[in-house]
Amino acid sequence: MVKSPAHPALWLWAMSCPAQAAQAVAPNPLSAASMLQVAFGLVFVLAIFGGAAWLMKRLNALPRAGSQVLRMVGGIAIGTRERVVVLEIQDTWLVVGIAPGHIAALHTLPRLPHGEAAPAPAGFASQLRQILERRPHG
Repeated sequence: MVKSPAHPALWLWAMSCPAQAAQAVAPNPLSAASMLQVAFGLVFVLAIFGGAAWLMKRLNALPRAGSQVLRMVGGIAIGTRERVVVLEIQDTWLVVGIAPGHIAALHTLPRLPHGEAAPAPAGFASQLRQILERRPHG
């Protein structure tokens, strides 16, 4: 039987020998359990980021108090930096031309019911009919 040293400091030193340290086995960082733990942690963090992004998108999509005064009905790109946009203000639609450094109102018209096409000019239908009649049928 091994006697413990008389002094407590010697006893602590004897316990911290390399032989004693070799008995305490450190976990393998490449084991399946530790890899699974890292994978679950990564999935958890990514799920938190995804949930936060979804929540922010939903919160920004809520209508704001001032958004009902002016609404963009539609628009089309005319050039690389030029657009024509239809804006709705109460019961009026504004056709606006937008270019770098310049915005111009092109036309105003009364608000159309949803899904209804804009009325064609009076002579448009007759002009189209004449053009179609002049074309050779093939």
